Amino acid sequence: MTDWNAIRAEFPALEKWTYLNSATFGQVPRRAVEACAGHFARRDEQACSDFLDWFDDADRLRGSLAKLIHASPDDIAFVRNTAAALGLLVNGIDWRSGDNVVTLAGEFPNYLYLPALVERRGVEFREAPWPGLLDAVDGRTRLVALSEVNYASGFRPPLAEISRFLRERGVIFFVDGTQSVGALRFDVQITDPDALAAHGYKWMCSPMGAGFFYIAPRLRKKLPPSEAGWRSHRAWRQVDDLHHGPPEMVEAAEKYEAGGLPFALLYAMEAAVNLMLEIGLDRIEQRVLELACSARERLRHLGAEVNETGSQIVAAKFPGIDPSPLARELKSRRILVAARHGFLRVSPHFYNNADDLDRLASELRRLL
Repeated sequence: MTDWNAIRAEFPALEKWTYLNSATFGQVPRRAVEACAGHFARRDEQACSDFLDWFDDADRLRGSLAKLIHASPDDIAFVRNTAAALGLLVNGIDWRSGDNVVTLAGEFPNYLYLPALVERRGVEFREAPWPGLLDAVDGRTRLVALSEVNYASGFRPPLAEISRFLRERGVIFFVDGTQSVGALRFDVQITDPDALAAHGYKWMCSPMGAGFFYIAPRLRKKLPPSEAGWRSHRAWRQVDDLHHGPPEMVEAAEKYEAGGLPFALLYAMEAAVNLMLEIGLDRIEQRVLELACSARERLRHLGAEVNETGSQIVAAKFPGIDPSPLARELKSRRILVAARHGFLRVSPHFYNNADDLDRLASELRRLL
């Protein structure tokens, strides 16, 4: 039996706030803060004499992240955010004038801003609704990039269906898991994307700047790194006599990292990810979806229009009411939700409970 009260105690902000805004920032558990601080204490104790051991610890985190998405540790590279992962991918594709890249209408700006990266190469940008996304794919489509869960509406496209369609046509499929990984189960063996990136500061309860990039072996074979650094050569651990000359790279995703890593952030991420693995990904997904379902019921009872999206993000519209002032007024009452593109967005995580939803409903009733 999961002791959700004990887990909630890991998140001190919840003592003072009704926090239902994990789609903006996830709360960081105490153990992650302690792990981060522990790294700096270790630096003081060891004077950084053990710095190569830090990379061994990072490899341990690769293993935890691989368990999170059912991948191999060799498939995981560390990135600072999903924009960096997308840039690495886009800059590694051998584009030809007349190619195109496709994303969903209403996507996160990372994907709507793709023209800034590809149009100078003569690549067309296509934005299509669902359904209709697959109709926008043709023989010149090289990349389809989208989020597993839409940041504003909570829409969850059928990734496995999209992936099968694209694999048959040789189109690279990039998935952004920032709004899902850590809350919803993701299995790369089932969904089978070419690449998946997630910035851990939302549902993975990690600090900003800690993210990971899954690159399938088939993509690594043809995707060159966009950066080269002292860790690009396969014998980079031989720091007494670093290789001079063109690097011989490993086949693992580590080859995309090039240089040093944000170790303090990664120790924090490891603590947060291991907490999730201890709880169990099935239990976490069940809890967040149950909380989201309960939030939808409460909001509908208050007169909101709420769609079923299959995700943990709840997007509500109150006819004739601007959600931005509503979210600001709730914040003044120490209730944190968000306003996004006309929606009042409520995003509970596993550390939330029914009391949080009751308080939100109670204050909304007064405001409305």
